[in-house]
Amino acid sequence: MMRSFNNDYSEGCHPMILEALQKDNLMQNNPYGLDRHSENASRIIKEHIKCSEADIHYLTGGTQTNLTVISSFLKPHEAVIAADSAHINVHETGAIEYTGHKVLSVRSEDGKVNPEMIESILQEHKDEHMVKPRLVYISNATELGTIYQKEELKALRACCLTHDLLLYADGARLGHALCSKRNDLTMADMAAYTDAFYIGGTKNGALLGEALVITNRKLQEDFRYLIKQKGAMLAKGWIVGIQFEMLFEGGLYYEMACHADEMAEKIIDTLRTAGYKLVSDSSTNQIFVELPDSLIEKLKEEYVFSVDKRTAEGFSSVRFVTSWATKEEDVERLINDLR
Repeated sequence: MMRSFNNDYSEGCHPMILEALQKDNLMQNNPYGLDRHSENASRIIKEHIKCSEADIHYLTGGTQTNLTVISSFLKPHEAVIAADSAHINVHETGAIEYTGHKVLSVRSEDGKVNPEMIESILQEHKDEHMVKPRLVYISNATELGTIYQKEELKALRACCLTHDLLLYADGARLGHALCSKRNDLTMADMAAYTDAFYIGGTKNGALLGEALVITNRKLQEDFRYLIKQKGAMLAKGWIVGIQFEMLFEGGLYYEMACHADEMAEKIIDTLRTAGYKLVSDSSTNQIFVELPDSLIEKLKEEYVFSVDKRTAEGFSSVRFVTSWATKEEDVERLINDLR
């Protein structure tokens, strides 16, 4: 049997979520996210983020959420600033550009965006002959597994306010970021220092779904119209609402993310001790490491993981990902083989 460290969405969902879906399966619910489960989940999340005026919407996936948000928030001539490794720049098949909005990417070694990078883009785009930067896109955790500290997020917020820019955070792996041992942010901080962000469920134990949180009241108007227009409004919205009820009623969201981070930490510690070169200073559930090609071929006999790119003669960068469902015995086996 192959053991997968390929991603954090290979399994269906946590058994408690599946049980809740089964329990409500034959109950009748209002459609389009106006059901009691979605309303209750929104109430819980608003209390959790300490923002009663937040507008919360449930969408099915990360790419869909990013496309809906960015294309709705921006005017036709406006653009988004992002790190070169950002999901919207690399892994969304040009979805943002397809809506008519250019992604202005900046080189980032750690996957994060800082005020200096924003300033450099603004200096290059000064008049109407170029697109106008309007929104800054960040990911927490980033696509390289790194996380933002509170002071970094506050600095980004200050920079955006100075230049009248919107700050939007992709939270596909937000749980893993908040559960990192290096983290000093809370979910309430994410709400306080961004105009909008989403809480990822797909990559943290949900069957599917993301909870979009819009805190900037100017951006809330008519947003349900925009969701529907872009084909993102789910008729059976309660399917996502039920899941976020379960994720946040008793702390399951953090419990699962913490497990994934702890499993990753075991692997990272082994890689460091064995002298392997870590490609990214990740403190979450994504591990990027340079391995000999001979070892990679041997590991492929028993494990599923991603091979990124050739880094040197005879060496390549690979990615291991742990999840809420990663078994400790599988981690121990991988650790022993790496040793």
